[in-house]
Amino acid sequence: MARDSRMQGAADPVEVRRILRLAIPSPGRLWAAIGFGFLSGGSAVALLGVSAWLITRASEQPALMYLSAAVVGVRAFALGRAFFRYLERLAGHDAAFRQLGTVRSRLYARLEPLAPDGLRGVRSGDLLARLADDVDELQNLALRVIQPLVSAGLVAVGSIVAAFLILPPAGVALLVTLAVALVAGMLVNRWVAGAAERRIAPLRAELDDALHDLVANLDVLTAYGALPAAQERVRAAGERLTAASRTRAVGLGLTAGVVSLLAGAATVLGLSGGIPAVIDGSLGAPGLAVVALLPLAVFEVFGTVPLAFGAWRRVRASAERIASAAPIEVPDGVPVDAPDARPLGVNRAGGAPEVLLDGVSAHWPDDDHDVLRELDLRLRPGERVLLTGPTGAGKTALAHVLTRLIDHSGDYSIDGVPARDLRQDDVRRVIGLVEQRPYLFDSDLRQNLLFARDTATDDELLAALDRVGLRDWALARGGLSEPVGERGALVSGGQAQRIALARALLADFPVLVVDEPTANVDSAVADAIVRDVLRTAAEDGRTVLLISHTDVPTELVDRVVRLEDGALVG
Repeated sequence: MARDSRMQGAADPVEVRRILRLAIPSPGRLWAAIGFGFLSGGSAVALLGVSAWLITRASEQPALMYLSAAVVGVRAFALGRAFFRYLERLAGHDAAFRQLGTVRSRLYARLEPLAPDGLRGVRSGDLLARLADDVDELQNLALRVIQPLVSAGLVAVGSIVAAFLILPPAGVALLVTLAVALVAGMLVNRWVAGAAERRIAPLRAELDDALHDLVANLDVLTAYGALPAAQERVRAAGERLTAASRTRAVGLGLTAGVVSLLAGAATVLGLSGGIPAVIDGSLGAPGLAVVALLPLAVFEVFGTVPLAFGAWRRVRASAERIASAAPIEVPDGVPVDAPDARPLGVNRAGGAPEVLLDGVSAHWPDDDHDVLRELDLRLRPGERVLLTGPTGAGKTALAHVLTRLIDHSGDYSIDGVPARDLRQDDVRRVIGLVEQRPYLFDSDLRQNLLFARDTATDDELLAALDRVGLRDWALARGGLSEPVGERGALVSGGQAQRIALARALLADFPVLVVDEPTANVDSAVADAIVRDVLRTAAEDGRTVLLISHTDVPTELVDRVVRLEDGALVG
């Protein structure tokens, strides 16, 4: 569980800042959204100001020519408010969504070298929440933090200047009340909802993890009577998330209330300075209406500014979770390509390569205990070798060393070239692995096979199935378009193993490592699978290392080796 605890630890501040920078859209797209937001907010403020002036001035019954410009202005600002608001949403969301792909790709790039063995112990539900929910939360850095702060700030500055030009005391009052609203709104929101906003991201991940465990293991939980406990875990996680969300909502409501209260105070202060000015003749009645109503529109736009700091806390919490999803340093035991790694050509016409292990030791990532110790093994071209041994002897670890999923000490070479000098992807094109529990995608049979060779035709797919004894079965159940279910839920264990073997044949690996193909199937199916594996290998001149803890007819293999406690015996 070392990796799981690592994911829960503190995130590297440098990586957090890097992720936050990645979430910021390009300057051109960002400033376009900010500009539309400024025009929308400015139109809203101008609409109320011009409307107040127009209604008051019209009450004085002047000639229509004195009102026509204001009438046009009201119409223009009313249309502009909605039009620019739409453009702001369109430009802002487009810019933010474009960046999410960059952030998610970076996280995938950090996780990919660790998979699968470097992620042992990581809870898949929590990791999924980081890839999905936490990355999605980063869109709010632009939408709810940067854009409101800049666009609403510019509108506020412009409104203060306009109010000051109409009546200086009104401009000062607006400036003071906006400053108080900013500080008071931030403090109230932080006091009421600050802790809850920081907890929402991890609580959401906790709920996702509980739901994932419940759905993925429903059959086991039901069989062992553990379903009520799993359901209780989901319910408790949901209640904690709901409580945090409710606290956050209270904070938002109180912040909005503080802002509204200060908007009223700004109106009162504007009237207190405007009424004497009207009495002494220095300000007309239309000007007083503008001074009185302008703060209401300004505060409506400015209300998003204090809330932006709450959004920042949520964005920061998600960025920290993304940064801690994978360690900055690759853990010991996970192989890393050397900067000068060489390509490894695959020449099937030249036969399978020779694979040699000399004094190889290995351990699982973040585990100092060696599961392989000073192991010597030679796989000659076209050889069929059976590797036996008790559970826990290191058979799967050897398969992962051969396919460069875990690192090793000692010498491991392919046709005389050290594996460490080769690109890992190239090694895996030469040495393929059929795992003990092959993963089948929740799609149809065709897509599960095309995964190995996307250029294969349906005839080639059926030919591969025929070689593993599944062609008639596939046609009887509806052909290649029939689904196999999530993780192969709609096929048996033996059929899943054969599909995985057909996939390996399509990939045309010169060396094939088959890990426990007879696990979880009955003896008759097991014998058929083993014979299919070795028969197809003999037909293709393919080298096969068959890992099994059960007996295999000796006439089907060239030799048998046994692994016990991480070393070959006999």
